[in-house]
Amino acid sequence: MPDIKKILVPVTFSEFSKELIDYAVGVAGPLNAEIVFVNVINERDIQAVQTITSFGYDVDEVHYIQEIEAQRIGILEAHLNRINYPDEKMRFVFKKGRPAAVLLTFAIEERVDLIIMEVKGKSEILHALSGSIAEKVFRYSPVPVLSYRRKEIADKLLKRIRM
Repeated sequence: MPDIKKILVPVTFSEFSKELIDYAVGVAGPLNAEIVFVNVINERDIQAVQTITSFGYDVDEVHYIQEIEAQRIGILEAHLNRINYPDEKMRFVFKKGRPAAVLLTFAIEERVDLIIMEVKGKSEILHALSGSIAEKVFRYSPVPVLSYRRKEIADKLLKRIRM
């Protein structure tokens, strides 16, 4: 089995991000692996700010990005402070762009050994992956991708399988 020394965990700061972070730390712990939490500010959001600015509103792209980053760092730090994992084994990185492409490029550049990401369950598993960031990462990733599912999503999928 290959050595897993670095794990990439895309974090969206949804209401379920804490569960994903806890899961990733649980996987990384026995491996003594470094965890790199990555948040991608979608280029569509930045373009929306630019559009609003072009209409004469006082919105600044640079300040928008700085504010988002500061807010998200605060949320992540608050959560990581309660986790028993060495600080030197965790990093948080902000990126901008198309999320799937950014995550895949980052995984290659950082030479990660594993990606752990949440698959948000929709009405069916095919729809959960179809066209999503997760689907693109699963399809094109050169490293293994571990799919995390929240308990309520797993329970729904289990019910469908048993029918």
